[in-house]
This record gives sequence, structure tokens and C-alpha cells, in this order.
Amino acid sequence: MNLQYIHDTQGNATGVFIPIEEWQSLKKKYDGLQQEELKSPDIPEWHKKILEERIEDYRKNPENSMDFEVTMKSVREKLGL
Repeated sequence: MNLQYIHDTQGNATGVFIPIEEWQSLKKKYDGLQQEELKSPDIPEWHKKILEERIEDYRKNPENSMDFEVTMKSVREKLGL
């Protein structure tokens, strides 16, 4: 298995990257992984409410939204990146 470990700035392992082909193989081998992947995350109700408000605002005022790439370019320019 070709795992890649993710480390923080102190060199501590904080995660593992599994190539997608190997992940698909593991899901076939271990049935519980498939069910685990399909579980929806527990999103707090207050967070859902904020999201619904933002979606509603977008629907009412789509002209106020900003293109992601344009926004990122602007941020990079302001930060000198």
C-alpha cells in the first residue's frame, strides 16, 4: 500500500493520504468502510441555518456574489503573493 503521511510543522504525523485506487480496493475488501463513507456528517442546526440564509441571499441577489478565481487573485495581489 502506497500511503503518504501528512505532517505538521513540528514533524508530527497528523494524517494519511490513501491513493483513490487503493481506497476503492479497501472499500470492497472491508464492507464497513463503504457504510462509514456514506454516513452524513453531523452538521449543527445553527450552521445549517446560516447556510440556508446565505443561499437565500445569493438567490435574491446573485449580482452581489464574487467569482472565486477573481477574488483569490485580488487577495493574492493585496498580500503580495
